[in-house]
Amino acid sequence: MPTTPATAANSSSNGTGEAILLELVDEDGRTIGTAEKLSAHQAPGQLHRAFSVFLFDEQGRLLLQQRALGKYHSPGVWSNTCCGHPYPGEAPFAAAARRTHEELGVSPSLLAEAGTVRYNHPDPDSGLVEQEFNHLFVGMVQSPLRPDPSEVGETAFVTAEELAERHAKGPFSAWFMTVLDAARPAIRELTGPSAGW
Repeated sequence: MPTTPATAANSSSNGTGEAILLELVDEDGRTIGTAEKLSAHQAPGQLHRAFSVFLFDEQGRLLLQQRALGKYHSPGVWSNTCCGHPYPGEAPFAAAARRTHEELGVSPSLLAEAGTVRYNHPDPDSGLVEQEFNHLFVGMVQSPLRPDPSEVGETAFVTAEELAERHAKGPFSAWFMTVLDAARPAIRELTGPSAGW
């Protein structure tokens, strides 16, 4: 993946253990500062910028990922294709493409903005809180996946009907339905009416 000034200055995946900083925002999504990642998620949570990606195959099936068991936030639950946080100064679109490649080993063949959604979701298991101003992206994936096992436990492509069955059985991330519902208009535009989204 290409390196930008934001990624070069903020990358902490090099084993140095440096703190990961997130962008704090106001209710309109304007940057107002930064906070360390874990502290921003501790109750009651600090409103920060995030992104969620929904990628589909050529049959209109959504790519889900099961979060790796080693993750400190929502380990082992199923969620959308990819989600995360831009580095301070990093464009959400660039962050979405970067993290999709880092987690799943693929670059989307198409990626488009799908609006934003603001939410407050406590995670009852960890006690952490998702206070997020979330930028949504939808797109296509046409390359074989190469998931990073430290990030992703499993992956699955599902139809709308299969997702409903899986979601009823759980577990899914606390934010999953909020971001999915907010992205549905763009998902329907991408996949067409016959896919059932």
